[in-house]
Amino acid sequence: MKMIDRPPLAARIERYFEAGAAAAGDPEAMDAFLELRSGLSEGSVRAASPDGESALGWRVHPWVKQGILLGFRLGVLQQMGGEEFSFVDKATYPVRRFDAADGVRIVPGGSSVREGAYLARGVVCMPPMYVNVGAYIDEGTMVDSHALVGSCAQIGKRVHLSAAAQIGGVLEPVNAAPVIIEDDVLVGGNTGVYEGTLVRRRAVLGAGTILTRGTPVYDIVRGEVVKASAGQPLVIPEGAVVVPGARSLKPGAGGADHAAQWGLSLYAPVIVKYRDDKTDLSSALEDLLR
Repeated sequence: MKMIDRPPLAARIERYFEAGAAAAGDPEAMDAFLELRSGLSEGSVRAASPDGESALGWRVHPWVKQGILLGFRLGVLQQMGGEEFSFVDKATYPVRRFDAADGVRIVPGGSSVREGAYLARGVVCMPPMYVNVGAYIDEGTMVDSHALVGSCAQIGKRVHLSAAAQIGGVLEPVNAAPVIIEDDVLVGGNTGVYEGTLVRRRAVLGAGTILTRGTPVYDIVRGEVVKASAGQPLVIPEGAVVVPGARSLKPGAGGADHAAQWGLSLYAPVIVKYRDDKTDLSSALEDLLR
């Protein structure tokens, strides 16, 4: 499925989005939204896509998020689902349906995927889990129990989102980068990745690791502190193994004297090594579960 950077649809979406409330009830605006939603579900339209010419290797498509927001504006509340699964939401965002030909395995037990999300062949969904609109999940990825894939998040091939992993979503501002998890990443249980963080391929996030734009990551292997910068997200290096850590508070202003006296410390994720063959063995269980 080839992603076109600026298809003719983009100009239509931008026009109806800028029209604000005037777009409500316009059948042509609804047609443009439904075309966008279909492209998102098929994977031919993405909120962000790989781009070898950009500094980070990814390009954000703000018009796609404008189209998703347009869908909320055009939709009206409606009761949907059947007797066993009844819910009330905007009519423009029903639950996505799959059949065996899609090659997506959804184990019974309370999982939901919103229309406008893409799940490639070989994706496994363990209950209960949730995938929001605009998300893109590539081949062979497992979304484990109680995991969340937020709006517009981009998940690569053969990723394992372990139990209770939270991948944050973003719709506004429309030019903000979504969370991106590249190929072959292992995301541990109870891990949270938020605010446009980019996790490079083959990285391992240990259970309980929390990553945000404002989180400095201490690389004890290379002797560096990895931080977000102006206009750039937090980027976890390729193959990095990140675990939750702590750093002590030094005496100084702002109450740190008391903190040091009491032996308090602050949360600090730490890169303790870079992935090797032994690290790969720890994730060999993935293949047995697919």
